[in-house]
Amino acid sequence: MQRRDLFRSTLALGAAAASPLAAPGIARAQGRQGNARTLIFVPQADAAILDPTITTGLVNRNHGFLIYDTLYGIDAEGVVRPQMVEGHTIEEDGKLVTMRLREGLRFHDGEPVRGRDVVASLRRWAHRDAFGTSLMAVVDELSAPDDRTVRWRLKAPFPLLPTALGKVGAIVAFIMPERLAAADNPVPPVKELVGSGPFRFRADQHVSGSRLVYERFDGYVPRPEGVASLLAGPKVAHFDRIEWQVMPDASTAAAALQQGEIDWWEQPIYDLLPMIKRNLRVNVEVLDPYGAIAVLRFNSTIPPFDNPAMRRAILGAVKQSDFMTAVAGDDRTLWKDKVGFFAPGGVMANDEGMAALDGSRSIEQSRQALQAAGYKGERVLLMAPSDFPSIKALSEVTADLFKRLGINLDYQVMDWGSMLTRMANKGGIDRGGYNLFCTYSPGVTHLNPAAHNFLRGSGERATFGWPTSPQLEALRDAWFAAPDAEAQRAIGIQAQRQAFIDVPYVPLGLFYQPTVYKKELSGVLKGLPLFWNLRRA
Repeated sequence: MQRRDLFRSTLALGAAAASPLAAPGIARAQGRQGNARTLIFVPQADAAILDPTITTGLVNRNHGFLIYDTLYGIDAEGVVRPQMVEGHTIEEDGKLVTMRLREGLRFHDGEPVRGRDVVASLRRWAHRDAFGTSLMAVVDELSAPDDRTVRWRLKAPFPLLPTALGKVGAIVAFIMPERLAAADNPVPPVKELVGSGPFRFRADQHVSGSRLVYERFDGYVPRPEGVASLLAGPKVAHFDRIEWQVMPDASTAAAALQQGEIDWWEQPIYDLLPMIKRNLRVNVEVLDPYGAIAVLRFNSTIPPFDNPAMRRAILGAVKQSDFMTAVAGDDRTLWKDKVGFFAPGGVMANDEGMAALDGSRSIEQSRQALQAAGYKGERVLLMAPSDFPSIKALSEVTADLFKRLGINLDYQVMDWGSMLTRMANKGGIDRGGYNLFCTYSPGVTHLNPAAHNFLRGSGERATFGWPTSPQLEALRDAWFAAPDAEAQRAIGIQAQRQAFIDVPYVPLGLFYQPTVYKKELSGVLKGLPLFWNLRRA
């Protein structure tokens, strides 16, 4: 069976590859042609949930970086550097950390950024983020003695404090006004998007499912020193306006690219890359060297996958190369299999327990394991996005696999925004809930346990899927307290061993997602779609 045929429409792709391509007319209708101060960007999907703190969707994170700023930012070399802060001091054997905000920081509503805004924002963030939860567990007091000072009193030293506040993965420590940063649990979505970042959100021009608009914030004060590198350095906005045009149909996006109506397409589908590379006016580039790790995530709170034995039974039938081929094709430079619970190439990656994913594959043995675990033909609901090609591909392979395993599958396809909303539903499948979904997360978040949201076993406090594993949580705490890198690596081996027992998710492989943008653009930063430092030649 050709796995890629499970989700591709070859006729549609053939039409997209032919010439000439039909013009979508979206950008042209808005008078885009010739506007050198506007950048037209096609995101991976619609940022349907506009508050980036309450969802792990990467498109929402990318949207957040336009609007909000962070206290620290990690650069392309992995070094954490001050961003909104001038710097910090450490006293009392690491238990007192004092941060000083840069002068002149202002929110988009004209109000200055104050210490109390930072405190409220970080408390809100920590309710949703795994790294933030671990940080707050050692905080005795987080306060703002004055408008430009943030003070941390810790129970024990936390050397990764700046790293937590400047991380690149999902659920970023964005700073917003205190009046909006309700820290209730569960965290309610903000009603107004006000940040202090280089662009401000134009809510009056937002068309859900179609367009998001950002305008340069003239009151933004970039860092005066350093060079722009990933999330660090001066964030200088050279464009007056950024328009995100949502184009779920790949042929429409390809046509717009060919005719010069868009400047940047975040995630062209792999089948179109040969055609796109023939266009001498564009660059095709992989921005993220860590890639994206695909996962099959279970709802661990309801049957049948509340039973770890049921989750383990799936492992023996999963062939990562099937999933990666469906996403990225036959070019092995664009994907990796034999991926465990830590990112390949990182210091925590190890072979412990990998026979469960890398040994002989058997549908029959997995079917028997499911029956032995107690599966009685219950309906299993797999949700998938219609408008997110890579995740749709993962979902199609999963659906095919589950049907061959004899699982009574209810495969429900919806738009990505609806799927993100449904992920938070903890009810049964008859009450709008679900049993499982596929997604991916940045490989950089899988390098160690710190920001690895999918490896948490904290139940209700974990991200969507909510697995419970006291052992994984204890190992995570031990990793933070480990005296050196060797001890951390030893804990990583134990954590992977435990993960193959608890199976909070199934790793499906790692893929590298190319992006494509006009050659006339310069200053495109590595890591993720960022819109500062970017200019038109």
